[in-house]
Amino acid sequence: MNSQISTHPDELTQRLSCTPRGARLARRLTAQQLAEWGYPHDSDVNEAAQHVVAELAANAVTHGRVPGRDVELRLLLLSPDTLRIEMSDARGDRRLRMVPRWEIDEGGRGLIIVSVLARIWGVAERDVGKTVWVELPLKDT
Repeated sequence: MNSQISTHPDELTQRLSCTPRGARLARRLTAQQLAEWGYPHDSDVNEAAQHVVAELAANAVTHGRVPGRDVELRLLLLSPDTLRIEMSDARGDRRLRMVPRWEIDEGGRGLIIVSVLARIWGVAERDVGKTVWVELPLKDT
């Protein structure tokens, strides 16, 4: 069951199934929440956040899956000009790996896209799993 954990006006936290359906839902929730915060679906900010969430969710579903465990999406307005996106999964033993350009074929571009769009990003360990976090500027570029 997908239940919203946080109802703070500057935060959305949502557990999702660790499936492709859950990853698609993460992107839709991001688009909707940013629109509610005043960043319309077709704005650069909303589209950038959707791209980042899509990549992080795809990585979590593909590489961070543990049967029976969910992933968690968290969106947080840190300040008037910064959005923090967090995607947590249960696989702390699988480290993120930036794929060298010459090894990229059909996949492996996700973290490159994230690094281009993000102001800063990183990985935090959790008791169970890891959280990949990204901070995006909240202004259209």
